[in-house]
Amino acid sequence: MTDLASPVIAVERLRDAINSHDLEAMVACFTSEYESSFPAHPDRAFQGSEQVRTNWARIFDGVPDLTAALLGASVQGDTVWAEWEWKGMRRDGVPFHQRGVTIQGTSGDQLAWARLYMEPVEVGRGVDASVREALAPADRS
Repeated sequence: MTDLASPVIAVERLRDAINSHDLEAMVACFTSEYESSFPAHPDRAFQGSEQVRTNWARIFDGVPDLTAALLGASVQGDTVWAEWEWKGMRRDGVPFHQRGVTIQGTSGDQLAWARLYMEPVEVGRGVDASVREALAPADRS
């Protein structure tokens, strides 16, 4: 097992790569066999640091002022739970704002796997509308 600080170092390196928009530093944060999953969106899963490169090249291009705030982190063994806020303005003028949690396994100071629970921030609907929407009958048309 690595030093207990290593998982936090790995997500701090990730934060710094995002904030500097350094694609090479970003890719270096991940093992070549990296496995990414999105439990709430299973069709978004992928493997490999080359897909990380493809994804983040698009993100850096599409949100040129993207910033990442690492709001908190907790370590258990080689796993770090991290709370994030990602903000910026898309090229089309639409705000980009996501918050959530990532659970990431590390290998040394690199990320080997992750489960991402990042979602767009929604404002203005309120709890009553959200509950009604969650319980509404499915449209079967």
